Amino acid sequence: MTYTLIADGTSDRVLMPLLTWSLKRYGVTSITPQWADLSRIPRARKRDHQLRVALDLYPCDLLFVHRDAETKPFAARRQEIADAANEIEVPHVPVVPVRMTEAWLLTSETAIRAAASNPNGADELQLPAIRRIEQIPDPKQMLHEVLARASGLGARRRSKLPVEQQVHRITSYIDDFSALDELEAFRALQRDIQAVLAHIAGR
Repeated sequence: MTYTLIADGTSDRVLMPLLTWSLKRYGVTSITPQWADLSRIPRARKRDHQLRVALDLYPCDLLFVHRDAETKPFAARRQEIADAANEIEVPHVPVVPVRMTEAWLLTSETAIRAAASNPNGADELQLPAIRRIEQIPDPKQMLHEVLARASGLGARRRSKLPVEQQVHRITSYIDDFSALDELEAFRALQRDIQAVLAHIAGR
């Protein structure tokens, strides 16, 4: 199966290992992931046009469409995606973290320490309980602060850390994302994946 992920920005590319894991969770064995490079897609157009162009550039069996919930209700973001994807023929799955992708990365101390290039660090990371991560006002800022602590470096050297690169590495160090099953938004993603796979199998 070939899938394409179209997302809000390049930082959301970190979702791809999570999506690949989710497909394998439900029995997909051969997976080719593709990242839809938005720099090749006209941004002035409506969202439905972006999806059609993405499919022309990155043909696939399944399209994942990402939008962070941010300050909007979770259901409203999902509806936006459904409206934009209403006329495309390729099956699609909405990917809507609450509030943003970075919240889903605040779950694995081991992966964060590895991404910060200090896997054996002992500094307290103060990670929030998983059930609380959707309530964090700015998970991106918190994740950057956690990575800085995980580095074990002093304040001066922390200011020079390639934090964005470290964020991109986190999911590559996670083999099992099932801890996120505590979150309704993640459970919704899993239900949608199961439903679309059943639909594809029944064609």
